[in-house]
Amino acid sequence: MQINYVLPKKSNLRRIKISDITYPIPDLKLIDESKVLVIAKWFTCWIDNDLAQNKIFVNDLLPTKAEFAYFLGVSVGTIQNALRYIEDLGYVESKQRIGTLIKDRSIKSQNMRKLTSKREIAIIEIKKFIISNKLKVGQSLPSSRAISTLIGCSANTTRLALEYLCSSGILSHTTQQAKDNGWIVKSLDFEKSSLTSSSVVHKTLVDKVESDLKSYINNNLKVGDKLPPHEQLSELLKVSIKTVHDALKTLIDEGVLLTRRGRYGTTVIKLPKDVMKDSERLEKSIFAPAKDTAFYYYEKTQNAIKSMIAEHYEVGSKLPSILELSKAMDLSPNTIRRAFHNLAKEGYIVFSRGRYGGTFVVDIPQSGEETFKWLAVNPQYAKMYDN
Repeated sequence: MQINYVLPKKSNLRRIKISDITYPIPDLKLIDESKVLVIAKWFTCWIDNDLAQNKIFVNDLLPTKAEFAYFLGVSVGTIQNALRYIEDLGYVESKQRIGTLIKDRSIKSQNMRKLTSKREIAIIEIKKFIISNKLKVGQSLPSSRAISTLIGCSANTTRLALEYLCSSGILSHTTQQAKDNGWIVKSLDFEKSSLTSSSVVHKTLVDKVESDLKSYINNNLKVGDKLPPHEQLSELLKVSIKTVHDALKTLIDEGVLLTRRGRYGTTVIKLPKDVMKDSERLEKSIFAPAKDTAFYYYEKTQNAIKSMIAEHYEVGSKLPSILELSKAMDLSPNTIRRAFHNLAKEGYIVFSRGRYGGTFVVDIPQSGEETFKWLAVNPQYAKMYDN
């Protein structure tokens, strides 16, 4: 797999110190906008001013979020949101394992691998909402929390997107707090064709890395081969170990990889290019996914304990310990513990601590209860026989 991304070395970058910042800081006590927006505007003014005076330079590393938070007297989360806001404006670029760098806005092309901003996605979805609901200039939008539910983004991401649209002149809001009602359409002057084009695809960095991992496996590995360590993949793909880990989770869920502890590592059990072919084979759809199979196993144990209670115990009786049942049923203690937990939720048993504690029966399951409430057959396959 060919990688075309450049990861600058942190040791070669100059970090700006808080003590170097002489630009006047904002007064956050008397403001008519959110703190995030005020701080974001201050960031842009400071960067523009100090770049012009050659106090800071392109590719300089900003101070840490914690340092900014202490300097401005706000939370780290507020600083993070403000930095994300100016990142959408093109002032800075954050890079995992490095930090936040001042960006050269005169260069449109990016040579650093970057996450598609969640706020960018929310911005596009809000624009789509305006178009689909045929809102006109002067009409009000729902509250930010209502919009977040409608577009499927978090409330915080939605508020940042709304504030960005305000700064862009597309919206305005009549209240200080972004979470309140008061968002009003100010202009419909934005490109609508790009919002409805089928070619528009929003991908997070994890999605991109997942796609690259699939290409890497298809081109370089075969079934039975071990995947390189996370650290090596991190260097190869120019992303953090956490991003690699999250992308691998999806491939594990899709049955491409099998992960085991210790020296066994992560093994390829199916090539990604074969996954689609297998999904089209109807005969394989009768088998349940691994997660459902695990649920079935726990329920099987749970119902075995129910039968044991119904046949041999009364209300108030003390059940054997988890270890005792584990040995008697030849199951792991964790499986028994999980079954106990489910039975307690259903109201059949309670736990008591102390010298005379233990697991006690508080209700007797009916012996005629359905043993299995779950069928180990894919519902889509079962539809064929639903006549």
